[in-house]
Amino acid sequence: MGQQLREGLLRCANGQPLSQELQQRLLRECERMQLSHKQFAQLESELLAQLPQPVAQRVQQLMALRGIGYAGAARLVLEFFWRDFDNRRQVGSCLGLVPQPYNSGESVTDQGISKQGNRRVRALMIEIGWMWLRYQPGSEIAQWFARRTAANAHNKRGKRIAIVAVARRLAIALWRFLTEGVLPAGAELKKA
Repeated sequence: MGQQLREGLLRCANGQPLSQELQQRLLRECERMQLSHKQFAQLESELLAQLPQPVAQRVQQLMALRGIGYAGAARLVLEFFWRDFDNRRQVGSCLGLVPQPYNSGESVTDQGISKQGNRRVRALMIEIGWMWLRYQPGSEIAQWFARRTAANAHNKRGKRIAIVAVARRLAIALWRFLTEGVLPAGAELKKA
């Protein structure tokens, strides 16, 4: 955009050229944005270098998957995958993405997910779940979501419910990927 501003190619909505003052202001904003991106990249590389070697390796391992970036991988490793889990149920329970049944006498109902555990990581897993659907459409998890929501494609509530299941399945798959080296079914690695 900075190049287009310098060459005077950007125009107002009505087709008029930008005023000189607006053009200069936008150029300064572009320069600030470039500087902040450069500083952010430098901070990311410094942070990764400061992490203990096993933690940095896990972050790099998660970042190798398409759809998972540095911020998500670092937060997952630092706030969630530092624990040792014995099985997939423990992974889902620690995230709070497991069903909360209510059984009393003859009454048996499902109260939704338990929402126990770290809510920031739970929200992050749901966000990563959406990104997974976008960047890993050939994966088994994404195809499960597509089959599950295909009947009611316009049902937003159904998709929001199904993404919670995607987040739980994805957390379990990522745990297996980190501990056993098993790539999630159908998942792709980033190109080098």
